[in-house]
Amino acid sequence: MKLIAKTFAGCEEILCEELRAIGATDVNPLVRAAEFDGDQAILYKANLLCRTALRILKPFKSFDASNETILYQEIQKIDWSEHLDLSSTFAINTTLNQSNLTHSQFVSQKAKDAIVDQFRAKTGERPSVDIEHPDLRIHLHIHLNQCTLSFDSSGESLHKRGYRDLTNQAPLNEAMAAALVLLSGWDRTTPLADFMCGSGTILIEAAMILRNIAPNKHKRYFGFQTWKDYNPSLWKSIYDEAISRELPVSDIKIYGSDINGVVIDKARENVTNAGLNDTILIRKAAMEHFKTPSESGTIVTNPPYGLRLEPHDIMELYKQMGDTMKQQCKGWTCWIFTGNMDAAKHIGLRPSRKLHLFNGPVECRFLKFDIYAGSKKASKQGTVQE
Repeated sequence: MKLIAKTFAGCEEILCEELRAIGATDVNPLVRAAEFDGDQAILYKANLLCRTALRILKPFKSFDASNETILYQEIQKIDWSEHLDLSSTFAINTTLNQSNLTHSQFVSQKAKDAIVDQFRAKTGERPSVDIEHPDLRIHLHIHLNQCTLSFDSSGESLHKRGYRDLTNQAPLNEAMAAALVLLSGWDRTTPLADFMCGSGTILIEAAMILRNIAPNKHKRYFGFQTWKDYNPSLWKSIYDEAISRELPVSDIKIYGSDINGVVIDKARENVTNAGLNDTILIRKAAMEHFKTPSESGTIVTNPPYGLRLEPHDIMELYKQMGDTMKQQCKGWTCWIFTGNMDAAKHIGLRPSRKLHLFNGPVECRFLKFDIYAGSKKASKQGTVQE
């Protein structure tokens, strides 16, 4: 079957690599997504193992929907009893792009009416809508008046791994943190650190990559588990195999620090929830007091963009970040993920590489700085000489 994996803009290629690694075929990048072929096992694996995926969708019907009458009629042609029981709940999420129909809530309502009217006509009863935790979540996407209906196999977004307190607000979600670690090219033979670790998301995702731990090992449920064709024995075998492939604790460690003690406590709680206390070491320290634990390694950090700071303060923070890299991180590769390009100029170093990404709706850059020590010529872009 043809499947779709959703991701962030700029992460499409890394997602394609993940899909190929689990056995998906005919993998192709789309905009904020990747399409691929796979069977039920691949569908389950994509949900469990793909670190940069947000949702795995299973398209099942496509038709013209140039007006609301056609939309209603086409949805009524589908035998919904194959997918829903009267005791089931469902929800419809609608996205419109260059469509004659311009109000997504109205379209969702019209699609819902077509489904429940079919049940009422056959049985006199109807299934209920549950926006939060439906048994079947349907994605309705209209582009150039062509409607595609898909089943959402993931349930809650796959970035909600289950190790982070849901009340913990953080600008960087887990799937993006994993993408940053993968895009950094970290080879897993040297330490990785974050000297502004916040709630520890980058650290945890890096540790799971290091230990080959399935990113959604702790997720409470997936959408496909309430589908009529759910195969619990197949799912158990895939889950058990993923657990068996986990790697033991190694000498390589993941290091984090932050100046905020409350945030550090939350980070440590998240690390404990993820079962990674033996891999991640966190301490309270100002960025300028960060000490690299070895002669070489990789730093991946997501500093504030300045939404809650005065302009002078954010510029000073980025200058201090550049000074810290020059003084404390010789021999290391540093990656900075930021949505504030003006502030990034105050780092005081020229990046050797710039990746264009989006953190949700925020346009960002992922900047690489090679901090050389010793005899490396300072004229090389992105370097600083000791």
